[in-house]
Amino acid sequence: MSSFLRTCTLALAVLAVTPCPIWAQAPAATDPASSSAGAPAAQADEDADRDPNDAQPDFFVTTMPTTLRLPKHKWVFRMTHRFARPLGQGDASDLFENFLGFDNGAVMGFGLNYGLFGGTQLGFYRTSDRTIQFALQREVLNQKTSPVGVAVVANVDGTNNFRDSYSPGIEAVVSREIGDRAAVYAVPAFVNNSYLSPKELVDDNNTILIGVGTRLRLRKNTYVTFEASPRVKGYAPGVTLINFALEQRSGGHLFQLNFSNGLGTTLAQVARGGSSYDDWYIGFNLTRKFY
Repeated sequence: MSSFLRTCTLALAVLAVTPCPIWAQAPAATDPASSSAGAPAAQADEDADRDPNDAQPDFFVTTMPTTLRLPKHKWVFRMTHRFARPLGQGDASDLFENFLGFDNGAVMGFGLNYGLFGGTQLGFYRTSDRTIQFALQREVLNQKTSPVGVAVVANVDGTNNFRDSYSPGIEAVVSREIGDRAAVYAVPAFVNNSYLSPKELVDDNNTILIGVGTRLRLRKNTYVTFEASPRVKGYAPGVTLINFALEQRSGGHLFQLNFSNGLGTTLAQVARGGSSYDDWYIGFNLTRKFY
């Protein structure tokens, strides 16, 4: 990774974790009558989607989406890093000399999600291998009125900055919150064109997978997560992609330190599986909510 790229990444990370300033103001004088009349309007403006969700603090487990609702007309920024040096390469001395792989190149990703309206969000995500993913997520059921939460996510990957091979996919995200301590997920998905080479070379270039995951709250703002995305039908080039992580929440920020057996972060990349050589990689996700 060039020094310029390292500098840009560091600058974006600092920007993402810098809290928005809040300027103190003296309360304006209001007469009781007008204050009383304005109370119902103020209550109507409250958006429950802006309240913290202790069971689901983020919009992703690691790569799998969750059913957390993004407030209307609000933004969330996401950055991912997967350091490309396998943790098992060389001996322990080599690993620490390379600072657990941090000195080597990485596959990075930057994304923005926007709350189009209640229960619906648009997503844009780009990785440093020049894959771009567009996504549209719509809530179908909410656990407040149903035993589970359900959302449908339609997305499409495009390589070479969305100019070459396209891999459309669809996911059904089923979640169950367990009080404010945990959440479990099942994410069946279908991905078209998960094999990027000519279709004539394989019998089936589509993939059906069923992702499973969980997030457990250990302390007030500390969590552990696990997810796996086994493929059940279609093109299956590698092993099941697995991620587990430790994460810390601080206000509108969430930092996740993760370990995975592959570098994929988009749905189509997850469908292609993890490393066939039993390699494991260290990485991190960083989320910043702008609300």
